[in-house]
Parts: sequence; C-alpha cells; structure tokens
Amino acid sequence: MPETLSADIGASLQTFIGSSGFAKSGAIVTDLDGTALHEDAGRIYIPKPVELGFKALHDLGRPFVLNTLRFPLSVLRTFGRDWYGVSNSPIPAVTLNGSLLGYVTKAGNDEMGFEEIAAFPLQTADIDDVLNRVEELLGGGVKNLLVFYYPRDWRLGEIIWTPVPERVIPVKERYVSASSVHAAELPKLRDLMHAEEICMVFLLVEATDEQLMAYQHTRRNNFFTAPGVDKLFGARKMADALGFDLRESIGAGDTEMDTFLSGVGLALEVGHLELQWKGLRGTIRLRDSFELGDLLFRAAEMLKAVPV
Repeated sequence: MPETLSADIGASLQTFIGSSGFAKSGAIVTDLDGTALHEDAGRIYIPKPVELGFKALHDLGRPFVLNTLRFPLSVLRTFGRDWYGVSNSPIPAVTLNGSLLGYVTKAGNDEMGFEEIAAFPLQTADIDDVLNRVEELLGGGVKNLLVFYYPRDWRLGEIIWTPVPERVIPVKERYVSASSVHAAELPKLRDLMHAEEICMVFLLVEATDEQLMAYQHTRRNNFFTAPGVDKLFGARKMADALGFDLRESIGAGDTEMDTFLSGVGLALEVGHLELQWKGLRGTIRLRDSFELGDLLFRAAEMLKAVPV
C-alpha cells in the first residue's frame, strides 16, 4: 500500500506496538459510521484500505470488534456481509450503545444473522423515566417527537412511535430502516414496552429552542440505556467474553459517544472533532477512514517484526 502516514503518526504507532501487549493480547475495537465507514454522495461503504488493514491484522491473530450505536438488523442489512468477508468468520459486535453484544454470523444458506453473547436491557423504571419525559413534553404541547425503541430480540429491529397518527406514513417513508411505525396511545405504548426487554431507547425531539427551554433535561437527541451501559461498558464486557485485554488494544472512534476510547491502550480519533476520550498509552488523530485503514495496515507490518 502507498505510504500516507506522517512520520509522527508512524513513530507513535511504533512506540505502542513495541511497548504494549497488543501483539499477544490486544484487539482492534472500532466504531462504524464516521470511523471505519466512509460516506460519499449518500453512499456509505467500507473503504478498501480499511478492509485490507483489518484483514491484515486479523490474519496475524488480532481480533476486531465492531462497536456501534446501530441495531443488529441495521448492521446485517448494510455491511454485515462485507465485514464477515474480511475475516470469513463470525464478527464480534457491540451494538445499541453497549447494551446488546453478539456475533455477526452467516448460516449455511448464506443468510446473515446475529448470535447474542450478552444483553443489558433497561429496567421497567428506566423505561418509565423516558415515557414520563415524553408525557411531560406532550403535555406542554411538544408533539413533534419520535420514540425509537430496540428490543433485545434483534429480529424485531427498530420500532418507532409517533404521538400523531397522521405522521405514521411520513415517518415510515423517512425512516426506511424501521421494522414498524405506530401511533398507539401513550398508555398502550407503555404496556408494549413493558412487555418486551428493551435494550435502548432513542428520543428524537424536533422542536424549537424556545419550546425546549422549559425542559432542562431534554435535548434534541436522547439515547437511553440501562444505567452505566455505554460503548466502554460494552467493550469491557466483550473483552471479558473473548479473552482479550482492552488496555492493550487499539480503538477507533469519531464522536463523544465513543467512550471506549478511554479504555484502550491506543485511541485513534478519526475526523475533525476534538474528543475528551484519550487512550491509556497514547492517542493519534487521523483525517478519515482511509487514513485509518493505512494505519491498521502499517500496524500489521510492524506486528510481523514483534517477537512472539
């Protein structure tokens, strides 16, 4: 592959590879959107350098883990087959902000699937906290909101609730990834959500700043998981399940949601945002997913020189 990394990045990577336990006990944990995936004119894909970089490290015995806000069906329908092709084996995935862990698998009939490792659903009281907030917003006249919820049963996918029945069809047309959209009365929604194990809830409020001023704890985008569950929590649980050391691993992310960057040895910040999360041994900033792929391939080349 052509040389694209700066000397400083190469030196920092060499220091980590040479001084850490990555060669024996580390893994690569990566966010998807904005990190390992590239978007161009509405098309989202895995760049070839990323594919080659992950494959080179996997061939040397270093596992990789996907760590994403996406729900399993979204991963399977979009990039599951491509990621499976990188290693030709089940891909460990932390989904739904750390709340549902499993493997992206491929059955004998060539269909993609998801095999659960562990799940950390919200408790009934957690769900009620979210719906009480929704009730408060509705009582204040804020009806331009949506509740996305994600059951533990990954086959149910993404379910969206709107308080306005007339918006069901427009919401279906806008969010084509959703398995279903409904507008049940709020008490019925509460019953439906209590009847399922829910791993994550996303509250989208499309209101003006003036409308939201009275609701101090409501932002436009609100992700809810069980207390203490986030991408770092999920990464640690996956490390325990697979037997790798997160502290000796490489992590790549691009937003403040990527809390697992604070638990890895070497954090790779992809993109222009300055993140608060830093690696335990070091942090490297990369321009985009293409440069991430180049770094991973270089790491594989360096790994070949490390005594086993």
